[in-house]
Amino acid sequence: MLLSVLDQSPIAEGATAADALANTLDLARLADELGYHRYWLAEHHGGPMLAGFAPEVLIPSVAAATSRIRVGSGGVMLPHYSPFKVAEVFTLLAAMYPGRIDLGLGRAAGTDARTTYALQRDRSKAMEDDFPQQLAELLGYLDGTLPQEHPFASLTNWLPEQRPAVWLLGSSQQSRIWANEGGLRYAFADFINPDGAAFARPADAVAVWVVCAETEAEAQRLASSSRMTFSLLRRGRLIQVPPPEKALRYLEDYGSSNGRSRRGVIGDPDQVRAGVEQIAQSYGAEEVIAVTITFDHEARRRSYELLAGAFGLGRPALEPATPSSGA
Repeated sequence: MLLSVLDQSPIAEGATAADALANTLDLARLADELGYHRYWLAEHHGGPMLAGFAPEVLIPSVAAATSRIRVGSGGVMLPHYSPFKVAEVFTLLAAMYPGRIDLGLGRAAGTDARTTYALQRDRSKAMEDDFPQQLAELLGYLDGTLPQEHPFASLTNWLPEQRPAVWLLGSSQQSRIWANEGGLRYAFADFINPDGAAFARPADAVAVWVVCAETEAEAQRLASSSRMTFSLLRRGRLIQVPPPEKALRYLEDYGSSNGRSRRGVIGDPDQVRAGVEQIAQSYGAEEVIAVTITFDHEARRRSYELLAGAFGLGRPALEPATPSSGA
């Protein structure tokens, strides 16, 4: 089974966006060294918790900082953009880093309604829900299938000949349908919707919330930070990633969520391997994309080391990695 990373560039309480982006580069180098298959950068806008609002900007920095691992978007939220501009950006990236670039596409806004409106170029009306048409146009540029009579058909001639690997990302039955219609690789976000196996199977990859530590108790302590942020998100509040001590006090007082809980694979290496394999099997997926957010960057690094060690990737996870300077 392939293991990959989805990095949302989390901002710890008291840290800055610049700190989070430095951590992204540090984690990418580690993932490359450990043998992870791909490293995807997320797109989120208008909040204090996640610094990665432009994966197309982060991708070349991560690709330049690594040597082997595939790098891509997890994902580009297509409704915000011109399909032709996305085709230009990602064929350019594919030309710069041949054989290493993925274009993961999503339909969600990645933010709230106000920020979505701020991202619109034309604010005279609400943004149309024309994702299928956008997707078809984008794929037409990339595979040269725009009809000859299409007004933009000749623009494909001026794109670099290299192409990214295109994925559709989703957490709903509709996204599975679009992936099938477009013949696209499909990655399902189990960490958003844990009930997708019934309609998403088979998925090419499944993204899973993972926190791994030397003991289950320590993993649960580290995971409390994410549980608090998700609980408050469900209540309409966005915060930076809190320290576990603060999160544990909050969870004791208020509980983990206001409604359905988010599924996670949290525990020691043996427990995490078993949990990851179980979820992958339920989706018929041959690749798991691990999403890990902790308050402490070194704990996050260690989680990915232990996960890699549990599956026999790269170097064995016997001792904590030496922190990179400035990370």
